[in-house]
Amino acid sequence: MYAEERQQAIATLVGQAGRVSVAELAALYEVTNETVRRDLAALDRMGLVRRVHGGAVPAAALTAIELGTGEREHTRAGEKDRIAKAALDFLPPSSGTVLFDAGTTTARVAAALPADRELFAVTNSVPIAARLSAAAGVHLHLLGGRVRGVTQAAVGAETLRMLGDLRVDVAFVGTNAISVPHGLSTPDPDEAAVKRAMIAAANRIVVVADSRKIGREDFVRFGTVDEVDVLVTDTELAPSVGRELADHGIEVVTA
Repeated sequence: MYAEERQQAIATLVGQAGRVSVAELAALYEVTNETVRRDLAALDRMGLVRRVHGGAVPAAALTAIELGTGEREHTRAGEKDRIAKAALDFLPPSSGTVLFDAGTTTARVAAALPADRELFAVTNSVPIAARLSAAAGVHLHLLGGRVRGVTQAAVGAETLRMLGDLRVDVAFVGTNAISVPHGLSTPDPDEAAVKRAMIAAANRIVVVADSRKIGREDFVRFGTVDEVDVLVTDTELAPSVGRELADHGIEVVTA
């Protein structure tokens, strides 16, 4: 295989898998790690991939641009619906406490709560709170703070102070990106601070994220993969990425 052919194949693979390591590419194409690094450097210069520590991600994977809730609501809706349904298996028993992070996938989990289970729910999301306020069996606690228009989520010192006093059974956390080296990440520092506090407040962390977010890295890290107990995602997750996450103690569920 000529270098140009190999580089084209690598660019396609990175786009499909979301993140690929140097070692994986070297083994796949039977070349040295140094050859792969040169290939990735060339692809990075062409804007086809973005080099990161130990490998590469798609060129659009590193970003500080954040889409609004309305724009994300209908993106990969089918995958998010399946993820939400599978995530219900990790709800606490009746009379348990559950924390919902803001996001379109976590909102779907909240919308699918069983009516026959009494739960104490906490959220910083205005849309989730509006939905749960009328839900049978749900005792709702809405976190206060400054509401960000783009995510319709409460953030800031007041939100962090309230989270600091809480301990919940399960937190359903959304993320803009997740990778083993960089962990869980999001574009906004205020959102990251709240998500970090949510992780600290929960006995069990269930991350709900579609597969296109996996292997990507965003601007601000709010947690490591070692802090995640469960990842619920869709079936497009690359097997090698799933194994890598499982090696860090994460229960990976695909739906």
